[in-house]
Amino acid sequence: MSYLDEIDDPRKPSNGTLHDFREILVILIAAVLSDCDTVEDITFWARTKEAWLRRFLVLKNGIPSEETFLRILRALDPKQFENMFRRWVGGVVGALSDDAGLAGTIAIDGKTVRGSGSGGESAIHMVSAFATELGLVLGQEKVAAKSNEITAIPELLEALSIKGLLVTIDAMGCQKSIAKQIVAKKGDYLLMVKGNQPKLLEAIETAFIDQHGVESVDRSSLVERGHGRTVGQIASVLSAKGIVDLADWPKCVTIGRIDSMRVVGDKQSDLERRYYISSRALSAEQLAAAIRAHWGVENRLHWILDVSFSEDASTVAKDNAPQNLSLLRKIALNIIRADKTDTRKSSLRLKRKGAAWDDGVRERMLGIRAIC
Repeated sequence: MSYLDEIDDPRKPSNGTLHDFREILVILIAAVLSDCDTVEDITFWARTKEAWLRRFLVLKNGIPSEETFLRILRALDPKQFENMFRRWVGGVVGALSDDAGLAGTIAIDGKTVRGSGSGGESAIHMVSAFATELGLVLGQEKVAAKSNEITAIPELLEALSIKGLLVTIDAMGCQKSIAKQIVAKKGDYLLMVKGNQPKLLEAIETAFIDQHGVESVDRSSLVERGHGRTVGQIASVLSAKGIVDLADWPKCVTIGRIDSMRVVGDKQSDLERRYYISSRALSAEQLAAAIRAHWGVENRLHWILDVSFSEDASTVAKDNAPQNLSLLRKIALNIIRADKTDTRKSSLRLKRKGAAWDDGVRERMLGIRAIC
């Protein structure tokens, strides 16, 4: 509640306001936590739970209308909302970590909110920072129209505390300026290298060809079986000394290669080979683990947003509403993931339903200890 006080009410007082701005935000958060995916759902849930909401909200003029909720979502400054989110999640991370920080990796990856492209509007694309160990979203940045992730990633990095952390980004983020920014903020980078950096890619490919068959090269293999498929992976690492130009890629000490192959039924995929650079001295096993954690964002964030929160099905497209709704979903996701009191192995979908059905579960997740 104290963090929400930092957000300015976008409505003009001269027009008269029937409903308290902070109370509207609280209802939105509680409703999305409680399995509401549309503004219509939010309004219906709030009316159904009005008696519960009145236990800690004044609601002087009752529950806002669907039009009021939507108007707030469209007008709410997404930058202010995002800044509030980052400060709040920083406190959550501190509470969950012994040293008030993360001792691990931050994966940065993008996702298009496909439903936001309805009604003649272009679908928005959000770049998120994901703490892989805790499963928490640390921040998001909207990709500007007619732009790409290269412009959004630096803005997101600038707002994050990454000291001592390993930041993993796919080939889109393999940019000299991004590597320098991460190092300047006292973090480490692990970047995928593809054709957008042709000279660097050629140098790394040549280095691994020269070391082919050399037994002293650090390699790690892994075979995973499940869901009717088998995935084999070999990670290899070499020193970047004499291979990578440190003027372009500061403090780069490791180059890596991941070879992977997948078998589904009786069909075998072609060999897939990916290359990486890192400013951290990584073993082959550590490289493989960091890459698996990065791609885990697809299952632990993007897939969850689509399947459990119906993000791609949302047709809200006007003004700031798609971006603000995207952040509301991530607030709810973080609240659920940060709740360590529930020891049941329930899916996130069921945990949202539990918050919808059981006032006690919802109160625990929201941290409500005493209700007047």
